[in-house]
Amino acid sequence: MKLFGKEIQLQDKRRIDERTKVEKISTFAFVLLAVSFFAIPLMWLVLAPFDSDPTFRIKWPNWGLGNFSEMAENPYAYRSLMNSAIFSAGSGLAVILVGAPASYVLSRIKFAGRDAFLYVLLLFSSIVTGSAAMVPLFLLSLRLNLIDTYQGVVLVLTGGLIPAAIFILKDFTDSIPKSYEESAQIFGASSFRILKDVVTPIIRPGLAVIFVWSFVQAWGNFLAPFILIRDINKQPAAVMMYSFYNDGGQAVFRTVAAFSLIYTIPVLAMYFYVNKKYGFRFYGGIKG
Repeated sequence: MKLFGKEIQLQDKRRIDERTKVEKISTFAFVLLAVSFFAIPLMWLVLAPFDSDPTFRIKWPNWGLGNFSEMAENPYAYRSLMNSAIFSAGSGLAVILVGAPASYVLSRIKFAGRDAFLYVLLLFSSIVTGSAAMVPLFLLSLRLNLIDTYQGVVLVLTGGLIPAAIFILKDFTDSIPKSYEESAQIFGASSFRILKDVVTPIIRPGLAVIFVWSFVQAWGNFLAPFILIRDINKQPAAVMMYSFYNDGGQAVFRTVAAFSLIYTIPVLAMYFYVNKKYGFRFYGGIKG
């Protein structure tokens, strides 16, 4: 009986080991597939700009900088990057200027339905800059004479980003002890002074994150500037990229490849800067 029991235990152990091996292989295959899904486009982004004859395929390039020279000949390429910087930086600053005071007020003032209001606000923010809202936003911009203007696009982008920014920044503000503000009030500080000199320095990592997040969202936005901007001199890079075609309607891969690489550099630079300065130790409030 003991031998029979040991054999059963060995068989069960073998089944468990086999099952574990299958699970490990399946997990490895899934991870490999997921990594390949993201790695292959990145490899093309790194290699194709330096290839004299880029295609959709990933191949070892014939190294050269001719693609960048050809892109520089386009009179609107670098101008569109500057326009994207204006839209993105303007949206980021507007989101912080509105989101920081709003999150502070919502954090300190309690009223019935406050949490429900925040979630509804966050829900509706997902459609403000989406295709569902573009018709009313276009008509509103037309009435306000904001078509084909920088401020029109910045206002539309900011409106879609503010609710999520408030939702995130409120978490930072909630973690600030009220004793800091009470101490400042004892010395006669106003609410604005408390927000400026007490709250803002503490939530600075959160403000940096919100700015980068807003910058990235505006940098990659295509629909809003495509609808609201008519002047080619004011079009951002996300829209300009779709104009790199020849007379036959074929994409000019040399220009697209070089422009795509330059287009990603500002976002990556901001990400690494914030990561180095703050280490992204900000999820769930002020930590670290």
